[in-house]
Amino acid sequence: MKKPLALLAVALLCTACAPAANTTPATSPSASTTPTAAAPVSLSANSGPQAPGGTVPATTGITWDQASKDHAVEVAENAMADFARPGVEEKQWANDLARWLTPQGTADYSAVDPANVPANRVTGPAKLIVDEANGYGVTAAVPTNAGTYTVQLLRTGKDAPWKVNRLTPPTS
Repeated sequence: MKKPLALLAVALLCTACAPAANTTPATSPSASTTPTAAAPVSLSANSGPQAPGGTVPATTGITWDQASKDHAVEVAENAMADFARPGVEEKQWANDLARWLTPQGTADYSAVDPANVPANRVTGPAKLIVDEANGYGVTAAVPTNAGTYTVQLLRTGKDAPWKVNRLTPPTS
């Protein structure tokens, strides 16, 4: 319930700062307005951690539990297994991978030629790197025969599915 109020407050705050269509100054005291926020909003840089991309305040109604962690591991491993198939035809590869991806991930990986993917199998279980203050995003380290990939997962709510936003190849 707090999330919609906070988003409404931000929207109201943003529209209060937007230039008005009529830029003529008001001449009467009754024409001036004082913005009123529906909920306290902090726009400072130190307002706490945010989901990757800074789009949603962290842990607003979302806390970590074992089921969330287990599901994130499962999605990371399955997405990496579908990604690490360089011998699969491009259209099939993209369609199989898309089920695990965010819309941004789908756009980013739609032009990838699977033949250029150096990994061809997952070699062990994914290990989560959890920021307990951020219930909207997590990173998983997924070992493959080409090294350990870093998989960024996002979700939009506690009951929303985890989706992969980025699969980053090993650095060395």
